Amino acid sequence: MSEERLVNPQSGNDDAAAEHALRPKTLGDFIGQHRVREQIDVLLTAARKRDAAADHILLSGPPGLGKTTLAMILASEMQAPIRISSGPAITHAGDLAAILSSLVEGEIFFLDEIHRLPRPAEELLYLAMEDFRVDVVVGKGPGATAIPLQLPRFTLVGATTRAGLLPSPLRDRFGFTAHLDFYEESELEEVISRSATLLGLTIDKSAIAEIASRSRGTPRIANRLLRRVRDFAQVQGSNALSHQHAKAALDMYEVDAKGLDRLDRSVLIALIERFGGGPVGLSTLAIAVGEETETVESVAEPFLVRNGFMARTPRGRIATAMGWEHVGRTPPAGIATLFDTPAPDA
Repeated sequence: MSEERLVNPQSGNDDAAAEHALRPKTLGDFIGQHRVREQIDVLLTAARKRDAAADHILLSGPPGLGKTTLAMILASEMQAPIRISSGPAITHAGDLAAILSSLVEGEIFFLDEIHRLPRPAEELLYLAMEDFRVDVVVGKGPGATAIPLQLPRFTLVGATTRAGLLPSPLRDRFGFTAHLDFYEESELEEVISRSATLLGLTIDKSAIAEIASRSRGTPRIANRLLRRVRDFAQVQGSNALSHQHAKAALDMYEVDAKGLDRLDRSVLIALIERFGGGPVGLSTLAIAVGEETETVESVAEPFLVRNGFMARTPRGRIATAMGWEHVGRTPPAGIATLFDTPAPDA
């Protein structure tokens, strides 16, 4: 289900080429995340003055906010090559050892979804990050010997959407940790305006604002919605994107004014109409909307909770007054008292 959603913050099959063309190449071009940008700029400037590799960097935050883009900018700013891999792609410690031993001096090693790294590879990474060496085991059984292999000084840039899953020993080996926050609408308007210019599009300010308001605080979603509005306008025979094009296109794709899509609304409507607004357990709610429990919990629920449409209580999920109103229902009196009733976790 999540692969088909226009507002899915994860990178889709059609995003790779488009994102590459729209990615900023320098920190100065990177929009938003002002505090993180300033901190990284100081770190890189100091490393260049020392003529040394930068400290290892951990980038955490929800998908679609620019962690991969920042890793590429780091390589560009340091004028260093970049090697890209991900936690799920490394199935054995030997896979990681092969990558590390082939790095060159000063290279950036970007490891996406680092929280999904297998434990043996994780333990090998401790030594590589701290002492810049790995121990290669030769032979098997009692005759096996570990041969230390010295590594060039490199910079590991780890990215994770779930920093809490990283073990403390791994987190502690990063010299700098940055958390990326969701974007304000004004920042998303800058992102959309820049992307429209790079795509050679003429777009009204009101259309930019309309797309930004439905982008869920995420640049990747904003760029994806912009491309769908462009397609709609071109089919309509227009080379200029107006507010009318933006509204009609996004309504057609079922992304409403608050950024909710069909799945989000089905969860809210089921919660309100079938269960009186809750509380209800996650698995029961998932069955009611015909989705997997994991889909509801990881795809729909975070946005609904973050924006105040739904709440998680000890007794289960409940719809807030804002959630009732968003689907055109009148919230019952005293809805706030549902938050305060202690009961076992759902």
